[in-house]
Amino acid sequence: MMKDVRSHANANNAVYGLGFIGATVYFLSTATSFWIGLFGILKAMVWPAFLVYEMFKFLMK
Repeated sequence: MMKDVRSHANANNAVYGLGFIGATVYFLSTATSFWIGLFGILKAMVWPAFLVYEMFKFLMK
């Protein structure tokens, strides 16, 4: 017997994807060189970590 395996889309993936696209556009539009643009793409991949860090820093004042 084979099990019925289904994949369900998650709304969090859509939010992360839209955030990634927005962060990439922002970081690339403010980049002054190729390497800064490349670093911006890497930062766009981990933008939630920056967001949570700044939020905790703000809340713990």
